[in-house]
Amino acid sequence: MSKSATFKHQPLKAGAISWQLAQTFWVGGLWLLHFVMLPALDKIGLAPLLIEEIANLLRPLLVGFTAFCALLQLLVLWQAERPVGIWRDTRGQLLLAVLAMAAVYFAVRAVAPEALRWLLFNYLVLALCGILLVLQPPPGQGR
Repeated sequence: MSKSATFKHQPLKAGAISWQLAQTFWVGGLWLLHFVMLPALDKIGLAPLLIEEIANLLRPLLVGFTAFCALLQLLVLWQAERPVGIWRDTRGQLLLAVLAMAAVYFAVRAVAPEALRWLLFNYLVLALCGILLVLQPPPGQGR
């Protein structure tokens, strides 16, 4: 790689690597399911009820995985920034919003499973928070 005034090569630490790996899995998984897999299943001609059943099975699994990965990322952020900096940091606020939306998703699913639009809204807010989090630098990198 070339050395220039705008490029500073810093080796990634284990925290930044685990941050990016967890982020790739949960953000990519959410977007892949909703915007690639389900439309592809519809395009190949699967029955709409079958596609809906697949979505109803996979979405809660991905939301649970998202909550786990967000907890892991919050731990990495806490280690890098210390507890005081987490709450003021955009990344910490986004991760807390992700955890809150995941909790609301499961609460709504338990109380009113027929509220499909609300569940879809929660899912899409998780995906949006994920994209906003991708735009932020990993902990330990310069801001």
